[in-house]
Amino acid sequence: MTLSSLRTSRTARRVLAIGAPIVVSVLVAIAYEILDGMSGTGGHGSGSVAAASVSGKDVSAQLGRLVVAPEAPMTGYSREEFPHWDTDKPEHGFGDQFAQYSRCTTRDVMMLRDADGSVRLDPKTCELSVGKGGGWRDQYGVIDRKTGKVGPYKWITNPAGVDAEHIVPLAEAWRSGAAALGKDKRRRIANDAVNLVASDPSANRSKGDQDAANYLPPGNFRCAYVARYVQIKIKYALTIDSAEQTALHTAVGDCIHGGGFT
Repeated sequence: MTLSSLRTSRTARRVLAIGAPIVVSVLVAIAYEILDGMSGTGGHGSGSVAAASVSGKDVSAQLGRLVVAPEAPMTGYSREEFPHWDTDKPEHGFGDQFAQYSRCTTRDVMMLRDADGSVRLDPKTCELSVGKGGGWRDQYGVIDRKTGKVGPYKWITNPAGVDAEHIVPLAEAWRSGAAALGKDKRRRIANDAVNLVASDPSANRSKGDQDAANYLPPGNFRCAYVARYVQIKIKYALTIDSAEQTALHTAVGDCIHGGGFT
């Protein structure tokens, strides 16, 4: 071996010794990115819950299309008339980014969609895992009885401590025309991505099955709630009563003047 080739060989070994760990590190980082994508990281968070990404003009137009009629009785109602939780099918509207979770329920996918930080849903077992800094920030808000103002927004890290809230309550849907719909259409109401949101159980309990005339979230989610409430009523041809119409008109006007819509 010549002196020149010996030097070249030594240089190559040094480059390899320095470069190999870097290559390995890059490959490991790529592998983690792939695994992170496979396990599913909630990247939308409560920002997507709180924001009303619609225009006030559109919401006003939709509200004007709703049929005003007295509420029907609760005769024959039960939650079983609205089959849930269904598996995540395209018809439920969660979008392509959640297509890998087709084995999981709409509740599971909603929990992932509405999470903040490091929250993952296993697409095979459908188990939610919460990492450091991960959880759910309630945006409904609850009025503090002492101050009369919205109290701190609850931060929840245990998935079992989160409620899957129907924006248009199933009982309200029944009173608004769903009683006359087929069970398949009622299944869609109960599993629709627009009608589902993660919430603090306290906020959910304070609402119960009340319509918009008797309950609107006092917190950050108010305008998004109004927009989605109207959207669901339009989509499934559900009616509103006169008190509901008045409350929604007032809420839409407040959201428009307060910048709650885009």
